[in-house]
Amino acid sequence: MKCFSIKALCFCMLLTAAAYSQPEKRKLEAKRANSAIKVDGVLDDAAWKDAPLATGFVEMRPNAGAKENYDNRSEIYILYDNTSIYVAGYCHEKTADSVSKELAGRDKIGSNDFVGVVFDTYNDKINGSGFYVTPLGEQYDAKYSNTSGEDDTWNAVWYSETKLQKDGWTFEMRIPYSALRFSAKGKEWGLNIIRKRVKGGRQYSWNPVLPTINGFINQGGLWTGITDIKPPVRLSLSPYFSTYLNYYPKPNPSDKKFTQTINGGMDVKYGINQNYTLDMTLIPDFGQVQSDKTVLNLSPFEVKYNENRSFFTEGTELFNKGGLFYSRRIGGRPIHAYDVNGQLNPNEHVTENPLETKLVNATKISGRNQKGLGIGFFNAVTKPMYAIVEDDKGNSRKIETNPLTNYNILVFDQTLKHNSSISLINTNVLRSGSDYDANVTAAVFDLYNKKNIYNVFGKIATSRLSGNGKNTNGYAHNLGFGKTGGRFNFNFNQDLTDDKYNINDMGLLFNNNELAHYLWMGYKWVKPGKWYNNMYLNFNNNLSHRFKDGSYQSYNFNVNINGQLKNLWYAGLFVNRVFAGNDFYEPRVPGHVFKTSSSVGINVWGNTNQAKKYYVEGSYFVAIKKMFGGRSSEYNLSQRYRFNDKFSLTYSLYFAPVYNSAGFADVDPQNNIIFSRRNIHTIDNNLSAKYNFTKNSGITLVARHYWSEVITKQFYTLQPDGSLAENNQYNKDVNQNFNIFTIDMVYTWQFAPGSFLNIVWKNATGSSDYPVNRGYFKNFGNTVGSTQNNNLSVKFLYYIDYLSLKKKRK
Repeated sequence: MKCFSIKALCFCMLLTAAAYSQPEKRKLEAKRANSAIKVDGVLDDAAWKDAPLATGFVEMRPNAGAKENYDNRSEIYILYDNTSIYVAGYCHEKTADSVSKELAGRDKIGSNDFVGVVFDTYNDKINGSGFYVTPLGEQYDAKYSNTSGEDDTWNAVWYSETKLQKDGWTFEMRIPYSALRFSAKGKEWGLNIIRKRVKGGRQYSWNPVLPTINGFINQGGLWTGITDIKPPVRLSLSPYFSTYLNYYPKPNPSDKKFTQTINGGMDVKYGINQNYTLDMTLIPDFGQVQSDKTVLNLSPFEVKYNENRSFFTEGTELFNKGGLFYSRRIGGRPIHAYDVNGQLNPNEHVTENPLETKLVNATKISGRNQKGLGIGFFNAVTKPMYAIVEDDKGNSRKIETNPLTNYNILVFDQTLKHNSSISLINTNVLRSGSDYDANVTAAVFDLYNKKNIYNVFGKIATSRLSGNGKNTNGYAHNLGFGKTGGRFNFNFNQDLTDDKYNINDMGLLFNNNELAHYLWMGYKWVKPGKWYNNMYLNFNNNLSHRFKDGSYQSYNFNVNINGQLKNLWYAGLFVNRVFAGNDFYEPRVPGHVFKTSSSVGINVWGNTNQAKKYYVEGSYFVAIKKMFGGRSSEYNLSQRYRFNDKFSLTYSLYFAPVYNSAGFADVDPQNNIIFSRRNIHTIDNNLSAKYNFTKNSGITLVARHYWSEVITKQFYTLQPDGSLAENNQYNKDVNQNFNIFTIDMVYTWQFAPGSFLNIVWKNATGSSDYPVNRGYFKNFGNTVGSTQNNNLSVKFLYYIDYLSLKKKRK
């Protein structure tokens, strides 16, 4: 596994194997600060002289369990008072040049060393909160759980400063209790301290974290003797003001080229009690989120895009239980957007048809009590949406494309002994008027034996669509068993969805009516050898049938090996074999099947030492198909150069030539399903630059050009048995040439904790009208020279903390 960030590291720890015994937990005494502490990165406050010391760190990787060298020792102190926890430390190095540092931006590690503290406030050994700092003072925070791994989208407001020293670097943190959730009755918290030294390629922990033990949070030590601390009133307001100026030159001179909008709203966080928090976004504004990486979709399934809206990514680990929540459904395409043309009267045409629904508000309530019960409640409301149509005389009318809609999730998650948990999740979509409603309920369990060696896991779910002629009930389950202990691991599971199971009103399921079986086996070498630091060997087996009639769909297996070399490079090799099968979805018409071809593929990849100024990673994949002698390749190359601690450039190229591929093309007037033998060329170019002025301000630029063309070589008619017969009569032009060009430039200034000024410029253009066979550079030139949409926005968000405000008034 490639693990070279906090996120990757901790996720690997959550997924990899368990040993049969765990070292005795280390303990650190909780002690109150006896005097004031100034958070300035200098350890000269009198309070630190008597603070308990955490030292004697051990390696997590590459040589798990080895003691840290004296020249690189870590000395960490922790104190607390009535309002906050204070953490300070000295990260020693032999020389100042041994410190790896750059201004990468908040919540980005880059090539930085780091040190951080992880608290398991309920000591349930499953959930935790981490606070990290880099040598130049940038912050990184995250939440942890046994099912979701690391959630680095979670952000808290806390304070830190660092200082570079001639033999390392020092730091101080103040973590207010408002940034944590805990019980006043808890006298003992789980605790671990993590440090990474990039140039040495080593990672350390205060309490041993071994790669042969399942879990990360459960391998923490203990912070003992906590007394007389109370969860504070947690109330914060983040009002925002934003303005947008948009320029889009239109062919009609009477149409406005410039448009502008002014928005205002607020985010609210309120601690309902010591365990549960209410999050609300009122009149939200997501106009400054990063542009989607749009692609040409030739598959029968929708494209899954990343969620870039912070409200839907931050602190959502409970809502992701069971895989039922795809947040892009909220504010997504209106459900009747494609039905408008069928409702037009003679001489009418569409003048406006919004592609996104508008969010009115969204609310989250989440938390966990001292008995380990996590509760999550999510609710969002979207406006009704309308298309505007107009006739030849200028008369217009509205057609509803999406009704007023309410989205709801309710989650109960109970932690158990031995890293185990059970959960109940319900998602519900209610639409006004005659449109149908949707409801999905799932029970999820994840159970480990006492020695944390074997695991039984699964999900049982039902779905129901009701109203507007849709009254269906569906069922699905996933049941599995695995070994998570030792160097050899495996898991076997069955995944079943009947033909009525549907979660797509609030989740994402590409297809149902499937009975699939998966077998994974893995073996790892975690002690450094002569030429490697670690190595992982994996074998995967996948077999799929249709559930309803038992028809065979597909079978494939792959073997891969990967690991880190002594020079801190990573390398891997992947080989797969796909057997001939039956594709019931590529024909696009129910009741038909396409007989797929067998293939063999190989992939090699690697990356250099990320601590170096010049860093490169790349991969090459090639697959040979039996049908038509098809061949597909994928080239990935990414290069980054750090000019100094502030400025870096990254360029990445994805090139995927495909020759003699068989795929759906059209349905002719006689209802024959037409396939084509085609060549596909795809190039995705990305250039990004970042310059950080300070740890609190910086500018980033991301430019992307995506080009994909489809060139038809021969047409075929799909036969009843799933084979293809040549069709020399069909001559429709189904070639495609798709271009997208986007620029996102963002200036961010955190002028106070939790308060931001963002200035964003977005540029976007695209076309699918160019003829094929014109080459990449002609496509690029035509695209950047076409009509472009430019958007400039300014957003001001100010964080107001109730306790700080109350203190100032006094």
